Amino acid sequence: MIEVVTGSRERVHDITSECESFARSCGGDGLLHVFVPHATAGIALIELGSGSDDDLIAALGDLLPADERWRHAHGSRGHGRSHVMPALVPPYATVPVLAGRLALGTWQSIAVVDLNVDNRERQVRLSFLSD
Repeated sequence: MIEVVTGSRERVHDITSECESFARSCGGDGLLHVFVPHATAGIALIELGSGSDDDLIAALGDLLPADERWRHAHGSRGHGRSHVMPALVPPYATVPVLAGRLALGTWQSIAVVDLNVDNRERQVRLSFLSD
């Protein structure tokens, strides 16, 4: 389990290095499963640092505006959209591991996606599956 502080703003938070360390500690070939056990966060495989993370937040803002339309209405304005987001950005991802190294594409990173400004701290469960 790793802890992630996403803060008080919508965020795409890079956890690739933590995932790499975990996979390396497990060694060998297998699958890394990344799961965020929260109803308002997701895991994305995405290029980071080139503007794609901001583009993702903007796209989710267009699809899921922070307004009063949501029936799930406790918390900050538009909080209900945070509960819908994991249907679009699922709370899990599985990545191949070869010889203890993540088999990500050249520009792929692993990130926690969090639109919920009411919950600043997240846990991410890392599991390694092998033969």
